[in-house]
Amino acid sequence: MSESSNLRQKTASGLFWSFSDLIANQGIQFIIQVILARLLLVEDFGLIGMITIFIAISTSFIDSGFSQALIREQEAKQEDFSTVFYFNLAMACGLYVILFFSAPFISDFFKEPRLIAILRVLSLVLIINSFGIIQRVMLVRRIDFKTQTKISIIASISSGSVAIVLAYFGFGVWSLVIRTLTMQFLVAFLLSISNKWKPSPVFSFHSFKRLFRFGSRLLVSGLLNTIYMNLYYVIIGKFFSATDLGYFSNGKKLEEVASHAVSTSLQRVSYPVLSSMQNEESRLRAGFAKIIRTSTYLNFPIMVFLAAIAGPLIDLLFGAKWLPSIPYFQILCFAGMLYPLHAINLNILQVKGRSDLFLKLEIIKKASFTAIIIIVLLLKLGIIGLLWGSVLSSYISYFINTIYSKKLISYSIKDQIKDILPSFLLSFTMGAIVYITGILMPGGDLIKLLVQTLIGFTTYIGLSKLFKIKELDIVKDLALSFVKKAKR
Repeated sequence: MSESSNLRQKTASGLFWSFSDLIANQGIQFIIQVILARLLLVEDFGLIGMITIFIAISTSFIDSGFSQALIREQEAKQEDFSTVFYFNLAMACGLYVILFFSAPFISDFFKEPRLIAILRVLSLVLIINSFGIIQRVMLVRRIDFKTQTKISIIASISSGSVAIVLAYFGFGVWSLVIRTLTMQFLVAFLLSISNKWKPSPVFSFHSFKRLFRFGSRLLVSGLLNTIYMNLYYVIIGKFFSATDLGYFSNGKKLEEVASHAVSTSLQRVSYPVLSSMQNEESRLRAGFAKIIRTSTYLNFPIMVFLAAIAGPLIDLLFGAKWLPSIPYFQILCFAGMLYPLHAINLNILQVKGRSDLFLKLEIIKKASFTAIIIIVLLLKLGIIGLLWGSVLSSYISYFINTIYSKKLISYSIKDQIKDILPSFLLSFTMGAIVYITGILMPGGDLIKLLVQTLIGFTTYIGLSKLFKIKELDIVKDLALSFVKKAKR
């Protein structure tokens, strides 16, 4: 079997299991989220949202870009893995201590005394996660997402069941805390069993310096991105109520279920695959363009469709108490449309080993006055204005991200727009038809959703055939391969 043929098989298999992982995991998480949303108060989700940024920033520090550095290494050694493991564990313990003693100050900032105990317990997830990072990296290097899929499903179902029982018996916000801890413990435990890797009693400063040289820039850029993406939780939690933050948090999670299912699976598989052809520019450019076209062909219509059916969808799933989250969810869907384009363009910089450019772009985007001015000015318009600012920022960031794609693989913003424009236009045409159908059609939410889904699907496929969109055939082939693999 030739190397290219073997790579195609690995890519197809990796994409199948990565997509299955996200669909199954996100699907399970979504069902659990629906049940918990009906059992808990809106403010319970808001309380968790207030401390999201602190956990996210700590997680970025723990990894410090080492995961991406190890995945990119052509021949990673045992001492490399061991060195990163000990660093991750030490960082996790140190950051837990910092968050433990910082909890009262964070509580005072949000004027919410319940946060002290919640943050101190939930922060334990940092130490738990550090035990599974290396095992996950090894599986990604082998493009083995099948194992990760099984682990995610087991952990999601188990932790979700525990949370539902606790919520039913009145544990409130603590059911969400225990759910997170249980899930991450199961993931780390099952990864350790499945991969059976143990660290050697060695810490190589040579390995640390080599990997950190690449990973440090990813760390800084990752921190900037994490702060920026979670800044909305801080602003809403500080200047509005826990209930308002709960509406935003639930809308954000619902949007991420859809936007991440397609884009993350493609990104997870594309990075190791594109890394394997990093020195073959023509193949790299062709593969990159294909990923861009396919991801947008799938992601654009999903996000536009969800925005169009937001009203009956949220009412049916979560109930009347969550109706104020409808506009939040709709706006977040428009911001989430470009997520795969951000991620895949930045992947090229990592593939080419240009973490310096990765960092430079993040500084330009996140630390520039543009982002700050957008947030400050639109904050006067309330949460809705703040969210529209995130949409504008998402589009600005996309154009900035494409700067080095042109320089590194000769794939300019003009080429990208030409490739994604058909999917963009078809998606909004379909979305308008679906939205108008929902307004004009009488009946209950369930009937509306069924009719809107049927119309949306047939419209998008019909327009794709009418305008001879090539990605339709690619998606058909992927779907058939998925079915065959599922049967086997």
